[in-house]
Amino acid sequence: MSKPVAVAISGVKNSGKTTLIEGILPLLTAAGLTVAVIKHDGHSFDPDPPGTDTGRFMAAGAAGTAIFDGEKFKIVKRQPVTEDFLMAQFPEADLILLEGFKHSALPKLELVRRGNSDAPVSEPSSLLALVTDLPLTAEGAPTLPLNDRAAVANFLLDYVRGEMGHA
Repeated sequence: MSKPVAVAISGVKNSGKTTLIEGILPLLTAAGLTVAVIKHDGHSFDPDPPGTDTGRFMAAGAAGTAIFDGEKFKIVKRQPVTEDFLMAQFPEADLILLEGFKHSALPKLELVRRGNSDAPVSEPSSLLALVTDLPLTAEGAPTLPLNDRAAVANFLLDYVRGEMGHA
């Protein structure tokens, strides 16, 4: 399979998806992976803070804006978009983590956190692993400890290497 490999980090609202991604990113990059992250927002969001130049341009009716500084850039456009389009923007990545997407067919790690949820909600056939602090299992998928970021990162490293043919 060609790169990049895509994996959704899924779970119900407030299950810890952002915290997990933030915790495993340094481990994945230290292991040599180039990782991009795509976050789905179920609501509308403000891509540029009000009062910034680009925010003012968008508020004035611009179809899009771009800002750059020589080592990074951001483009904001008003147009329908899909996760496939966004993933295509990161050809340099070895791994793309997509936050959310619990009902997609993407391979996924699903978080089930005590006090927040009590069972996975993803389609079992898309589940790579269950990440939880509860005594749960999912048929055909290993269970990883929610608070063991190294275990989650190592699982993803093995998965990416297998998908890229470097097992």
